[in-house]
Amino acid sequence: MSRLRPDLSINQLNERGSEYLPGYLDIEMLDIAQGEARSRMPVKKLHFAPNDFLHAASIVALADTTCGYATIAHLPEGAQSFTTIELKSNHLGTIREGGIACHATAQHLGRNTQVWDAVVSDEASGKKIALFRCTQMILWPKA
Repeated sequence: MSRLRPDLSINQLNERGSEYLPGYLDIEMLDIAQGEARSRMPVKKLHFAPNDFLHAASIVALADTTCGYATIAHLPEGAQSFTTIELKSNHLGTIREGGIACHATAQHLGRNTQVWDAVVSDEASGKKIALFRCTQMILWPKA
């Protein structure tokens, strides 16, 4: 089982994404612990679809980023990186203001794959907005 890397901080993760999609969407990692990660994202107009509902892609971006950073923090020793090979989301609701929170938990931390579940919720009320699952393939240096 992969263990949490002690040399990786929340600040490093947040800085890593600052010039990429997570930074543009204002995704903020809050906590990484063994087998879990937490994040948040304020809800702004850029997160909405033209129908004035929170865009599903914004919710998926928060969940996938959280699970991706959790994967980075749990890479097996010697692994080079990872890539998402499958994801699924069920959308249960929306919000129009405030922020959304994500709590990701490891379901499988193997040598070649990791499986993460995440719950995205309204930050203020705790109401579930989406359920998310992804499978990450661990990438190893080529011999």
